[in-house]
Amino acid sequence: MKKTFALVAALAVVGSAAAQGFPSKPLHIVVPNPAGGTVDIVARAVQPGLAERLGQPVVIDLKPGGNNIIGTEAVARAAADGHTILMGGTHVTINPLVLKLPYDGLNAFAPVALLAATPNVIAVHPSVPARTIQELVALAKARPNQLNFATSPAGNGIYLAGERFKALAGIEMNSVPYQGGVQAALAVAGGHAEVLVAPLSDAAPHVASGKLRILAITSPRRVEMIRDVPTLAESVLPGFQALQWFGAFVPAATPRPVIDRLSAALLEAVQKPAVRAAFAKLGVSVMPLGPDEFAQFLRSETLMFAAAIRQSGIKAE
Repeated sequence: MKKTFALVAALAVVGSAAAQGFPSKPLHIVVPNPAGGTVDIVARAVQPGLAERLGQPVVIDLKPGGNNIIGTEAVARAAADGHTILMGGTHVTINPLVLKLPYDGLNAFAPVALLAATPNVIAVHPSVPARTIQELVALAKARPNQLNFATSPAGNGIYLAGERFKALAGIEMNSVPYQGGVQAALAVAGGHAEVLVAPLSDAAPHVASGKLRILAITSPRRVEMIRDVPTLAESVLPGFQALQWFGAFVPAATPRPVIDRLSAALLEAVQKPAVRAAFAKLGVSVMPLGPDEFAQFLRSETLMFAAAIRQSGIKAE
């Protein structure tokens, strides 16, 4: 027992010392998604505030590819000293459920802070003869497998939202995977697919230009910037909800005092009025949670995604 107490005390001293010396060099936020997507936007939004609070430069490292695995693995293998941060999303909880990974899934990371979230939208190219979600469902039922819907890679949270929508609505559409929501939105706006399932933040610029028409949103309540667009839950699928969330992670062995300091700095940065205002224009909401609350959120998300994967019939690879 004395040895256990001595070990705990020693670890506490080491953690405290690490926090006092942190940060000792520039920080790197790794974004495992393509440039211009919402994960990238959130990372760049908190970058100035994080640098100001911690007194060190903060560099954004774009490492997309491999269904987010390339960038995520880079952080899993980084030194556990708080200087390398993963800006992650739903892939952090989904990939371990469906893919054989080169790192230990969610166990490879310690949650730092949940920062923001945005709902997905179901939108169509203006040429599609459906002006409501009910009309789109009817059209898809009349033309099974004749409509293509652009989405993200199989197993991604956006993809799962689309598959759940199809299954629950009883319709058949061909899913066309793109590298991310930005690319999927571009495809539908350009007429290469008829239907889009993507984060509101990725679709918003094309809605403003008239190249996309949003029919429904997957949040539990309507969003202020598109108040006239109904939720899926209120229109055709009661209880349906699918949010894309964005949060920060560090390697699992990172000392807790370092995690706490990082968390406080990130939560302060994301709640700055300028950041909130910029997010609001994209349909992104600040969703601040500290390490413990974020860990609880991740557990509930894992259970929800596991059920969605079973329902969609996706097999683990």
